[in-house]
Amino acid sequence: MSGEIRLIKPEHRRPGAATPGMVREEAIAVEGLWAGFVRSPAAIVAGWHHHGEYETAIYVLAGRFQMEFGPGGRESFVAGPGDFIHVPARAIHRERNPSDEELQAVVVRAGRGEVVVNVDGPED
Repeated sequence: MSGEIRLIKPEHRRPGAATPGMVREEAIAVEGLWAGFVRSPAAIVAGWHHHGEYETAIYVLAGRFQMEFGPGGRESFVAGPGDFIHVPARAIHRERNPSDEELQAVVVRAGRGEVVVNVDGPED
């Protein structure tokens, strides 16, 4: 077994790839794995994006996490604290925070390539 076991405190997280309306903080970025923290202010709508070849798991800590996706972006659901969300590779989506408190979530991705690809939106 190789490698070093590390502790990553909040002040050690680095800015993650940018998408309008979201603040990503990268904690771990190694071959095949990305993990971090995401925040969105109250009542914000993030930009459309996907995560390339990465499968994504999201655990909602605080606030409301409305996920918009599907043809024309017409499908959606709202997740709250304690909920997990799975986003398949290449699935175009955007987050909306419909609450009056900051959205906070832990994000873990497994895959390779670009972690965030910002796009204009899903096709109909």
